[in-house]
Amino acid sequence: MSASTPNLSENYTAPRWAWWVATGLGSGRLKPAPGTWGSLAGSLAWFDVVASGSLLSAIAFEWFLGCMSVAIVFVSIVAAGLVVRQVGESDPSYIVSDEWAGVWLALWPVRHYALEVACDPWGNWKPAIMGIFAAFLLFRLFDIWKPWPIRKLEALPGGWGVTLDDVGAGIMAGLLLYCLMAFLSWFV
Repeated sequence: MSASTPNLSENYTAPRWAWWVATGLGSGRLKPAPGTWGSLAGSLAWFDVVASGSLLSAIAFEWFLGCMSVAIVFVSIVAAGLVVRQVGESDPSYIVSDEWAGVWLALWPVRHYALEVACDPWGNWKPAIMGIFAAFLLFRLFDIWKPWPIRKLEALPGGWGVTLDDVGAGIMAGLLLYCLMAFLSWFV
């Protein structure tokens, strides 16, 4: 930084809640590969939310999970923006709330398989486990690879750039997973 450019981090401290959210409840502090650890923690949190949704009707469950997925995106934008403002870096690796938001979107196509397991723990886990694993892997692939237009989203300022590239990766992973599931259903 030049002498004429003020460092915002000198006079600003992000609230504690923003640090907890931005670091994925601390999962972003795990080494190596904090993004992968954050994605794993986000996947486990998603399954926990799906399990709590088993108490709802089918329509209420769709709304509940959809609203939670949208909420995590916006909370990530705010929290990541506050932390980035404090540290003065564009996208530190320990910020993983964006991974949580992205993996939640990638997991959307497998929500019903996961809900079946939550409602009947003695039922068939195979579709849910395979779906969650595939969503996780596809999300990490798109998050690391960052094909166009995902890479363009990184250039957005603050928490927007931190979060929206992962949201794009999650959407692409979810769409690909949905197509794969539709294709494979022809053979089952």
